[in-house]
Amino acid sequence: MGGTNVGVLLSRYEQYVLDLSEVDGTQVAVVGGKGAHLGELSRIEGIRVPAGFCVTTDAFRRIMAEAPSIDDRLDQLSRLNPDEREAIGALSAEIRQTIEGIAIPDDLAAAVTRALAQLGEEAAYAVRSSATAEDLSTASFAGQQDTYLNVMGREAILRHVSRCWASLFTERAVTYRLRNGFDHRKVGMAVVVQQMVFPQTAGILFTADPVTGNRKVATVDASFGLGEALVSGLVSPDVFKVRDGEVVAKTVAAKQLAIHPLPTGGTQALTIDPQRQEQPALTDAQAVRLVQLGRRIEAHFGSPQDIEWCLVDDGFQIVQSRPITTLFPIPETGDQENHVYLSVGHQQMMTDPMKPLGVSVWQLTAMAPMHEAGGRLFVDATMRLVSPASRAGFLEMVGRGDPLTRDALETVLDRGDFIPTLPGGGPDEGPGGPPVRGASAPIETDPAIVTELVERNQTSIAALRRDIRTKTGPALFDFLLEAFQEHKRVLSDPLSMQAIMAGMEATWWLNDQLQEWLGERNAADTLTLSAPHNVTSEMGLALLDVADAIRPHPEVVAYLQGVEDEGFLDELPKFAGGTEARDAIEAYLDRYGMRCVGEIDITRPRWSERPSTLVPVILDNIKLFEPGAAKQRFEQGRQEAQKKEQDVLSRLRALPDGEQKADEAKRMIDRVRTFIGYREYPKYGIVSRYLVYKQALLEEAERLVRANVLPEKDDIFYLTFQELHDVVRSNQADDKLIQQRKDAFRSYRALTPPRVLTSDGEAVAGAYRRDDVPAGALIGLPVSAGTVEGRARVILDMAEADLEAGDILVTAYTDPSWSPLFVGITGLVTEVGGLMTHGAVIAREYGLPTVVGVADATRLIRDGQRIRVHGTDGYVEILP
Repeated sequence: MGGTNVGVLLSRYEQYVLDLSEVDGTQVAVVGGKGAHLGELSRIEGIRVPAGFCVTTDAFRRIMAEAPSIDDRLDQLSRLNPDEREAIGALSAEIRQTIEGIAIPDDLAAAVTRALAQLGEEAAYAVRSSATAEDLSTASFAGQQDTYLNVMGREAILRHVSRCWASLFTERAVTYRLRNGFDHRKVGMAVVVQQMVFPQTAGILFTADPVTGNRKVATVDASFGLGEALVSGLVSPDVFKVRDGEVVAKTVAAKQLAIHPLPTGGTQALTIDPQRQEQPALTDAQAVRLVQLGRRIEAHFGSPQDIEWCLVDDGFQIVQSRPITTLFPIPETGDQENHVYLSVGHQQMMTDPMKPLGVSVWQLTAMAPMHEAGGRLFVDATMRLVSPASRAGFLEMVGRGDPLTRDALETVLDRGDFIPTLPGGGPDEGPGGPPVRGASAPIETDPAIVTELVERNQTSIAALRRDIRTKTGPALFDFLLEAFQEHKRVLSDPLSMQAIMAGMEATWWLNDQLQEWLGERNAADTLTLSAPHNVTSEMGLALLDVADAIRPHPEVVAYLQGVEDEGFLDELPKFAGGTEARDAIEAYLDRYGMRCVGEIDITRPRWSERPSTLVPVILDNIKLFEPGAAKQRFEQGRQEAQKKEQDVLSRLRALPDGEQKADEAKRMIDRVRTFIGYREYPKYGIVSRYLVYKQALLEEAERLVRANVLPEKDDIFYLTFQELHDVVRSNQADDKLIQQRKDAFRSYRALTPPRVLTSDGEAVAGAYRRDDVPAGALIGLPVSAGTVEGRARVILDMAEADLEAGDILVTAYTDPSWSPLFVGITGLVTEVGGLMTHGAVIAREYGLPTVVGVADATRLIRDGQRIRVHGTDGYVEILP
C-alpha cells in the first residue's frame, strides 16, 4: 500500500523530500538502501507498506557542509584500525554531537513539515535511518544505524531526523565500515519517516533457512507487540519452518514481554499475561500466508530476503526487506535437478575465495568439470552417489580423506528423498580429480620411476618457459589454451597417477594391517619420516639452510628485522655479509618462488613477487635452530623410520605366519618410501606452470595500462580468462563489471564455504561419530601420530609468524607454502584437512603430532593457551 503522493506536490519546492510511492530500487544514492527497498516493495502487487516519505541524502549532505570541522575528524577516523575501539568511540561521539547540534535550515524543515501535513501531523511515526551502504546484496549493515518508533509532533520528528543522520557515526557503524573497506565520506544518510502501525504480532521472515541455507525452507520468527522486542533480543520468538506450503516444524516460546507504544510517544516493554505467554503468536495458516507474500517479494528482488513484518487486523504489512547476505551462493547448473556438490577448496587446502581469473584458470586446467559459487570451486558428486556400485567406493575414498565430508554425504543419502538410487554401475572417478581407473594397476617399486616422472615434468615446464617468451596479444591466449591442454596431459599421465596411488594405498594398507596384526594405530606415520623426493618437505628444510647463510652476519639479521617492503633484496649488499644473504634467498626463490599461501589461485602474490613473506620465517629459523639443522633433521627422521621398520618387521615375524606378514609389510614399506614423496610433486609442477602463465598475463596487463584500457594491472584478476582475452582483442574493458567483481569478492571473504552443498542451498555439516574422547576435547582426524603438549600459536597469515621453541601451530588450513613453518613447531592443528592432504603428508615426514579437520579450531583455541595434541587418536585438549 503506497502513501499519498506527497513528492509530486513538493517537487516544485525542494529535492529534500520524496514520497515512498515515487521511490524505486534504483534510487539507493538518493534515499539509501532501506528507502529504496521500501519504495520498491510498495510497487509489488498485494504487498502493503505503511505510507511515508524519505528525507533524501541531499539534506544530509547539506547538514554535513554546515560542519567544516567534521572533515578533519573523518580523516582521523579513516586512519584508524577497526580494533582501536577507544579512539573510534571518542571520535564518533564527537561527530555525532556535532551533527545533532546543527540547526536544521528553515527551508529543509519546511519541506518535512509539508510532507507531514499531507500524511497527518498528529499521527505517530517511525523515523528510520537509511544509509546508502545498507541492505546491499554484498553487505547488509543491519542494525548499524538507528530507528525511532512512535515519534509524535513536528519538533520531535525533526529532532529524530537529526539523530538518524548522526547515527551514521555510531561506533558499531564506523567499525563495520572500517572492517569492510567502505569510505566514510562516500556513505550518505537518508531518513525514512513512516506512519506507525500498531500490530498484534510482528517479527522476521527469512525466505531461506538462515542456519542451513536451504532455499526451500522459509523461517518465520514471531512475537507479540512491536517487532522491536524480537530484534533487540528481549524475547525468544515462536519459530515456524515452512516448506512447500505447509508448516514442517514449529517451536512455541514463552514470550514474557512485548513492546507497546506509549500514548505520549515512545515505547515501553510490558509483561504479557501469563495465560497468553505460551500461545502461538501466529496460526499455522497465517505463517503459510506470510511465507507466500515472502516468496512474492523474493521473486521480485531475485534473491532470498530477510523481511520485517507486522500483523494488523489479520492483514500483513511489510516494513523492511533486505537481501540475506550470509547465505552461501549455489552453483548454477541451468536445470531443476537435485545436485550434491563437494568443496574443492577442502581437498586443495585453500578455503579462501578465489578471484575470477584464478577460478577460470583452475577450471581450464583441472581434470574434472568444476562449478563456481561464492568465489570457491565445487565438483558435482551426484552421479557418484546415485549408483550403489560407485557409491560405496566413492564414500570409502572420501572418508579416508575427510570423515566430515563422508558423514555430510551420508546425511543427505539417509534422507532418501534427495538423491535417487539408480540400478547398475556409475562412472568411476575421484572427487574433484581425474579418473582413477587403472591408477591401482601394479607398478614396480623402483625409485627410477619417480626420477623419470620429475624429469618429464621439468622438461615440459622448460619448454613452456621457452615458447611463451615470444607470445603477446591474442596470440598469447591461443598459445595458453594449448598450454593448458599440455598441463592436463602432464597431470593425467597414467604412470604419475599410479605412482601417487601406490604411495597412498601402501600407507592405508600399512595402517590397516599393522593395527589388525600388532594393535598399533597409524604406524605408517613413523615409516614415512624423511621420505625421499618430497619437494614440499625439502622446501621447509632448504629455508633452514638459508638461515644458516644469514646467521653469521648480525648487521643483515638486524636489517631483516625491520623489513617492510619488497626492495630489501637490493639493499642487502650494503651490509657486511649481505651479498651472501641475498644470493641464498634468491637461490631459494629460484627453486620455490612460485609458491604462496592459496597457490591454486593464480592471482595470489607468489614468494618471488613478495619475498618479504619469508623474512619472519627465516628470522624464526635463525632464532630457534643451530647451524646444520636441515641435514640433521632429515637424517634423524630417516634413522627413526629405519628403526621403526626393523621394530615392526621383528614383531611381525614373532606372529603366526610371521614371515609372510613381514614380507608383505616390507614390500609395502618399500612402496611408501619410494612413492609417498612424489605425492607432492604434481602440485609443485602445477604452481610452477602457474607462475609462467601469470607473468605472461601481467605483461599483457601492463600493456593495457599503458594504453589506458585499465587503470591498474591487477584489475585483470577480476576478469575470467575469456573476458581478459576479449579485452586484449578489443582494447576495451568494462570498468563497471570490474568494480562489481571487486565488491563481490570482498563479500565472499566473509562467507565460510561448506564441505558439502546441495542445489537447495543447504550447507550440510558432517559430524565425528565418536565417543572415545575425553569430555570437552576438540575432535578431529588423526593424520600424524604422537602426543605433544605446548603453547598454541593461532596464526592465520604466515607473514605474521613469530614462533618460540615448543610452539604448536593452530591455523585454518595449510597448503604446501606453510611447510617452512613446520620445521619450527612441535605439533599442528588445522580446521581443514584429510589423511592425504599436503599438510598431513609433510607433518608425517617431519614427525609432528597432527590433528586436522577440527571445526572452528582458530576460534575455540586462543593464541597462547596450552594445549595437548593427540595425533594418534585425533583430538585436542585445552589445558588449564
